[in-house]
Amino acid sequence: MAYKPRGLYWDDFEKGAQFETSRRTVTEADVAQFAGLSGDYNPLHTDEEFAKTTPFGRRAAHGMLVLSIASGLANQLAIFEGTTISLLDISARWTAPTFPGDTIHVVMTVTDTRASSKPDRGIVEISVQVFNQNNVVVMESPWKVLLKRRQETPIVH
Repeated sequence: MAYKPRGLYWDDFEKGAQFETSRRTVTEADVAQFAGLSGDYNPLHTDEEFAKTTPFGRRAAHGMLVLSIASGLANQLAIFEGTTISLLDISARWTAPTFPGDTIHVVMTVTDTRASSKPDRGIVEISVQVFNQNNVVVMESPWKVLLKRRQETPIVH
């Protein structure tokens, strides 16, 4: 049986549409594994005694870990599954720290849709906000995603 994408096509996205993910707690294991995977052993993330001397007063999760978790939470919605061609652009701004033990979730808002120069695809721009358990925005990240367009089925007479 052929794979049938579960994701939304470019044609399905409307400006202003919102999607909210489930929640996920950032764990000590996440921070340790991300440090190992990325090679980022900055003491702000890995040394509790050092981190006590920083403005945060304790270890903070890596910003890139928060971005990675946000991407995973977004993908669990399945709106991009099998219909994404490429992530074209992404940037991030961290507005508050995320600590081990914080629980985060993502709200995505479609800010623009436009056709591509190729008729089988289109671009969706999404504003991504990551909130912690206190409803504080800890990260903002605009994404541009290249998605498949629906293929019209020819009418056979």
